[in-house]
Amino acid sequence: MKAIKIIKYVFTIIGIGMLVGAFFMYKSANEFLETSITAEGTVIDLLRSRSSSSSDNSITYKPLVEFTEKEGNRIEFSSSTSSNPPSYSVGEKVEVLYNPESPNKAKIKGFFSIWGGVTIVGILGFVFFTIGSSIFLFDKKKSNLLKHLKQNGTRIDTDFQSVAINHSLTVNGRNPFQIISQWQDPATSKLHIFTSDNIWFDPSDFIKGDKIKVLIDKRNLKKYWIDLSFLPKVKK
Repeated sequence: MKAIKIIKYVFTIIGIGMLVGAFFMYKSANEFLETSITAEGTVIDLLRSRSSSSSDNSITYKPLVEFTEKEGNRIEFSSSTSSNPPSYSVGEKVEVLYNPESPNKAKIKGFFSIWGGVTIVGILGFVFFTIGSSIFLFDKKKSNLLKHLKQNGTRIDTDFQSVAINHSLTVNGRNPFQIISQWQDPATSKLHIFTSDNIWFDPSDFIKGDKIKVLIDKRNLKKYWIDLSFLPKVKK
């Protein structure tokens, strides 16, 4: 289906972009740590922040910190992270990291203050890339299997059983159909069930007769492909 093809490209591109972004964020955070010095700061206020992305429009709090840099100037900065309940209280002493050349860009010394953005972007990038690349790998694997079966497989007639809805996959609120057939191996008398690729329309009216052709690998009957060439092509 076209939507799945779009998803694999979009997710892969977004994933790569976020992973690249996470890499540069990591470099920036690492450079900040290498050039920064420490100072003692005090939380002087808790700034309210309303999250517009939250479903309940909840309020979080970020600390406003004051410290004195080495030249004697008093600097105020607000943390880039917020939470509810607040992670800090007014009057609390905190360790501050800052670059002497740009003290206004100081940060509270803590994992999430320094590495939180890198971690979130990196995890999201990994998830998007994994989903997109998994679809690519699945398509490649299926293409290689079909090529192998067309070159080395055996074509058999199987008994049509039913048309089923694949409830494990939903795209735009729709579930694909699958053709189910079975075949009894004359050599072993074992019964094998075959399930077709996903079909994005009901194929019931186009199934003539009670036989469905299937390509199998006789050495491994888990490798098979139901021939759907009798179905009409969907206009794109």
